[in-house]
Amino acid sequence: MADRTALLERPQPPRPPGTGSLALPLGLLKTARPRQWVKNVLVVAAPAAAGELFSRHSLVQLALVFALFTAAASAVYLINDARDAEADRAHPTKCRRPVAAGQVPVAVAYAAGGLLAVLAPVAAAVLCTPLTAGLLAAYVVMQLAYCVSLKHVLVVDLAVVTTGFLMRAMIGGVALGIPLSRWFLITTGFGALFMVAAKRYSEAVQMSGSAEKLGATRALLTEYTTGYLRFVWQLAAGVAVLAYCLWAMESGGTANGLLPWRQLSIAAFVLAVLRYAVFADRGTAGEPEDVVLRDRALAVIGLVWIAMYALAVADW
Repeated sequence: MADRTALLERPQPPRPPGTGSLALPLGLLKTARPRQWVKNVLVVAAPAAAGELFSRHSLVQLALVFALFTAAASAVYLINDARDAEADRAHPTKCRRPVAAGQVPVAVAYAAGGLLAVLAPVAAAVLCTPLTAGLLAAYVVMQLAYCVSLKHVLVVDLAVVTTGFLMRAMIGGVALGIPLSRWFLITTGFGALFMVAAKRYSEAVQMSGSAEKLGATRALLTEYTTGYLRFVWQLAAGVAVLAYCLWAMESGGTANGLLPWRQLSIAAFVLAVLRYAVFADRGTAGEPEDVVLRDRALAVIGLVWIAMYALAVADW
């Protein structure tokens, strides 16, 4: 009897990850990286720049495009984590990812990712336009190629991540049939490269002096030098600023507005780039959304820029 009581009172081992009716759905949701979905707000960039954001048709289409792009990006995250499960288990932080921790079986992650990767472009073809579906399919193929091999190729890895941001900015305009300005594409592309290279530079600076840590964080970082990454983000920042200035000046004059808001927005844009460069120079420029949301001054500058550009579009 005493032995039985002792067995009942003995602490029970913790339940392994993946148990419980909600564990699998929650694990899949976590693997889809909801925190990263804020990047997909870029789908409104082209319609906003063209002043075609607030009609009912535009809002419905953009909400749909946002959801489809989120599904496509989630597909890539799921497949990536399934593919890297073994390596992630040996990583000090990535081992907590649901697939690596066993909360989501590898086969389930592959199946869910594959299903989303197929459904997103198909739904875009049915609900949007063929060109939107083609762009979304190209994004999925490119990102899967990145997961498999391109992330190990010098310079190409930077180009692929940058192109992913550019595709986000383009797809809203493509879905609504809005012509994309060459200056819009150049500014967005080099602005994205600036942030991507700044993030890589920050990772390299924070892990400097330890090749083992660099390889564990991102294998290709051992192949880049901090000097090269600094050159890339400085070059990209310069091109982005120049392209934005040419874009803003292209309209010329004040039209019917009170002030030349588009031209005045150059000041806010340059200040935003300079402020972001402070964090890049310090080696603390992590995820772009974190940098913007955590720095009050940068957030205020961003809001001022948005207000100026909105006034320019509205022709006030």
